[in-house]
Amino acid sequence: MVAEVSLPAGYRADVEVLWEYHQMGHVVRPCDVGIGLGSHDLGVATFAAELYRRGMFPWVVFTGANAPTTVGRFPRGEAVHYREHALELGVPDEAILVEPRATNTGQNIEYTRSLLAARDIQVGSAVLISRPYQQRRAYSTARKLWPELEIICASRPLPLDEYIESIGDVDRVINMLVGDTQRVMEYPKLGFAIAQDVPDDVEAAFRRLVGAGFTSRLI
Repeated sequence: MVAEVSLPAGYRADVEVLWEYHQMGHVVRPCDVGIGLGSHDLGVATFAAELYRRGMFPWVVFTGANAPTTVGRFPRGEAVHYREHALELGVPDEAILVEPRATNTGQNIEYTRSLLAARDIQVGSAVLISRPYQQRRAYSTARKLWPELEIICASRPLPLDEYIESIGDVDRVINMLVGDTQRVMEYPKLGFAIAQDVPDDVEAAFRRLVGAGFTSRLI
C-alpha cells in the first residue's frame, strides 16, 4: 500500500496550527557545536551538513539509537546513518561525533553533554537540529537538562507540504505532530522539560486531531 503524501483539506487548518507552534523561529548564528537529534527524518543530517559548511559550528554531534519508527529505515542506528549521510555531503569525519545510545530526547541531550565533556570540548552554545515539529520539545528539554547552554533551534527550512512530501507519509507526520504537542504539554509535569505556553488554538487543534484518530504517537 502506498502512503498518502498530500494533506487532507479537512485537517489542514489544525495541522498548520501545530506546525507553526512547534517551530521556535530562532535565527541561526555561529555556535560551539551542532547537535543533530536522531529521528526518521534524514533531513536533520542534511541540514546539519549545510550549517556546518556555512561555518555555523566546528563540531557536529549526531545522537540517536533506534525507535520502532526508525529501525526499519536506519537499521544501524539513527546517529550512524546520519553520520554517513553527512560524510556524503562533505562534512569531514574528524568534525563528526556519534552518540549511538540515546532512545529519547532527554537522553539525546544528556549523552551528548557527557560525550563532549569526555572529549574535553568546551561548549557554551549549540544549534539543536531536529525535525521541524520537534523544535519546541527539544528546546524545553535542553533548557531543563542543560540550563546553562545557549540554545538555537533549527530545522531544514521546508514548507509544510514539501516536508510531508519529503517524508512520504502524511499520517506519520500528523501523528508525530500530535504526539509532540502532547509531550510539550505533559513532560513539564513529569520533570522532563520546562513549561511552554500552549495557546488555546493549539490545544483546540490538538484535541480535534486526537478526536479524528491521530493517536498512534500519544504517550
